[in-house]
Amino acid sequence: MIRLIRDRSADIERTRLLTFHFDDEPVQAHEGETVATALLRAGHLTIRSAPNDQAARGLFCCMGLCQECAVIVDGRVTEACRHIVTEGLVVVPANGAS
Repeated sequence: MIRLIRDRSADIERTRLLTFHFDDEPVQAHEGETVATALLRAGHLTIRSAPNDQAARGLFCCMGLCQECAVIVDGRVTEACRHIVTEGLVVVPANGAS
């Protein structure tokens, strides 16, 4: 038997919205979100390209083990799934990084 319940997603209390930039494009995120979560919500499935064949890379493990979501923040390569968004953050795809 299927039990239907009403949609309560509108009841979720969200934190304030921040804006950061990914590949020169503004992206909105909720305070406390990771870069990966915000990019996924904004429709960015490709986060970087692979070093050997330039194939699209995106989210895989979402816990910082695989480095598939590598991006560059403040000149350093970091995992998008482990980096918390801050207002005005500038994120660049780590194309070719592994």
